[in-house]
Order: sequence, then C-alpha cells, then structure tokens
Amino acid sequence: MTRYAALLRGIMPSNPNMSNEKLRGVFTGLGFESVASVLASGNIVFATETTPGAELEDRIQDALNAELGIPGGTIIRDYAELRALLDRDPFAGYTHGRETYLTATFFKDAAHPRVELPTESDPLTQVVGYDTEARAFLAMSDNSTPKTPDFMSWLERNYGKDITTRTWLTVQRIVKKMESVK
Repeated sequence: MTRYAALLRGIMPSNPNMSNEKLRGVFTGLGFESVASVLASGNIVFATETTPGAELEDRIQDALNAELGIPGGTIIRDYAELRALLDRDPFAGYTHGRETYLTATFFKDAAHPRVELPTESDPLTQVVGYDTEARAFLAMSDNSTPKTPDFMSWLERNYGKDITTRTWLTVQRIVKKMESVK
C-alpha cells in the first residue's frame, strides 16, 4: 500500500457538501484505506495500491463531482514525494508567520513538464524556486502590508487552474498525518 495526499482545490468548509466527513466518505467509497483529513481545507490522506498520480486525480475528481457536485481540481502526491520535499528544506532559515507566508503551489501530476520562473517582479513575493520532484513552486509572500501579493494571479495566468497552494505549515501537517496513519 502507498500513502497519498489529495490536495483538493476550491474547498470551502462552510459548504455542507465540502465537510471533511463528506469528503472522507467519497474516498472511503472509492475503496481507499486509512482515510483521514488534515484541517478543513481539502487535504485528505489515504492509502491504496500504487497507482499513477494522474489516474488517481481523475478517479477522485470524477467521484467528488458526481457525489458532492465539487468541480474543483484534485492534485495527488505520495508520501515519499512530500517527505523528500520537507527533507530538502527549501525554506531553511525562514519561518512561516503572520507577516511572512511560506507557500508551496502544487501542479497536477501530468501538467506542464516545463516550468518557467516568473520574469515579472512582484515586490511582495520572493520565489524560492521550483521543486521538480514535488512539482511545486515555492515562494515567500510578505503580508506585512495591506497590499496583497500578486503571485497567485501570475501562477493562474501562466499555468491555469490545475494548481493548488498550501502553506508550508499545512504541508508539514499533511506529512505528519500521513506518518501517523498506516
């Protein structure tokens, strides 16, 4: 069995069809084991036979749409990929906090084999880099001013909506949950 994390795009905990209980129900109904949620923002961990990520993404998204009417995107990473990303420690020396957000933006498994770093500059965002193995942009956003960083808009303009962003703390929590459920 391989442990996976499903990073669901567009989950709003205030929507009754998007509750952790209902999300877990869809995953359990698909026959996955050790299904658990992390926070209330669309992070589900589960175990199943080793399966290509793109196949799992399609299967899960079809079920979420059919059963709960959730049209958003599903992005899959296995435990080894996320554990290795944490071990590479791309944010060494930085701390996620109220004024500085450390984020990882994940791409769908089969999306965009060639990723370019932004050439246009957003003064409120520092791109740490693109992690090829995790298929994720890593960035730090300055939230100490009332102005909102424009990095997310840049990502969507250049790569579409087959992406989803998690704070570094959330990525750490997902891996910790994956390690606690066997």
